[in-house]
Amino acid sequence: MRVATAVTLSDSDRKILEKNVKSRAVSIRLSERSKIVLLSAMGLENKVIAQKLNIPPNKVGKWRNRFVEGGIESISKDKPRGGNHGGKDSLKQARLRNRIIKKTTQEKPDNAAHWSTRTLAEELNTTHSFVHRVWQSVGLKPHLEKMYKVSNDPYFEEKLCDVAGLYLNPSENAVVFCIDEKTSIQALDRTQPGLPIKKGRCGTATHDYKRNGTGTLFAALDVATGSVTGECYHKHIHKEFLKFLKKVESQTDKDKDLYIIVDNYSTHKHVTVRNWLKGNKRIFLHFTPTSSSWLNLVERFLGVLTQKQLTRGVFTSVDQLEQKIIEYIDNNNENPKPFVWTKPAEEISEKVHRARSSLDNIQLN
Repeated sequence: MRVATAVTLSDSDRKILEKNVKSRAVSIRLSERSKIVLLSAMGLENKVIAQKLNIPPNKVGKWRNRFVEGGIESISKDKPRGGNHGGKDSLKQARLRNRIIKKTTQEKPDNAAHWSTRTLAEELNTTHSFVHRVWQSVGLKPHLEKMYKVSNDPYFEEKLCDVAGLYLNPSENAVVFCIDEKTSIQALDRTQPGLPIKKGRCGTATHDYKRNGTGTLFAALDVATGSVTGECYHKHIHKEFLKFLKKVESQTDKDKDLYIIVDNYSTHKHVTVRNWLKGNKRIFLHFTPTSSSWLNLVERFLGVLTQKQLTRGVFTSVDQLEQKIIEYIDNNNENPKPFVWTKPAEEISEKVHRARSSLDNIQLN
């Protein structure tokens, strides 16, 4: 009986392979090969890996063996196939490939914001299928665009270390809360009933709707337990924020300090709030850097709430909307699961520095 070759990974190889699997910038082939090696290192047989990845077992064996023989570099490139690879046609194709990559990454068409396979193929007098293959091989997706924002907060490093420290190394005699508001939540009612999901067809909903008012949710996430305290208000000024702070404080053990992470919304810094905090020595507000809402873990909970309850919800009144929100929070608290922060402040800081350097280079050019 043949036994698959054992695969042992160094820490650096494992990091590279895991990055390949998560990244959208690498080719599909490299991502698949990285998965094969990672699963092989877990001791899984070729046929088990083949079933998991829905590929032939001999393909698994090929890349397992190639990695063992040649290391991490051996899976990053294909061996040359038969044929005249040194001929003029091959050289011409390589130059065309480079022109496709250069135009895609450095230029834009005159009448559009990005290239399509057909517009670029017409520009370079080639086929759209060849352009597609080149894009796919290097992970280019001109039709997609991600949103980003790099914080310009002069105290970014200080605030980052403060918040990340609360996540990774909280005080034993304190409770860490993340608080934020989800404002202007619309109570939307569809003009016609939606059709239910069935075999071969997803659920449907009318594109138009009736607005029945808006509400605001204040939410406090207990970082350690994942439980959430929520309260709905019609406004979101400092009076509601202070009222909500008092509610969170009253529900927390009196012998515990409260470290509360919030963003830089003016309501959180109102003079009335600051005066109340001066008389409550066990409560400390920690502010995230500007343009860094991703540092506040309660944003993750609010995103899940939006996805699972609000986006497809049908609400005939604000009262019904608020009732559904509180029901969702109560259901979450029956079996809460915390969001675990794993990224050290140093790694985040390095990434932000790289982003700032890239922006500076663009502006200089």
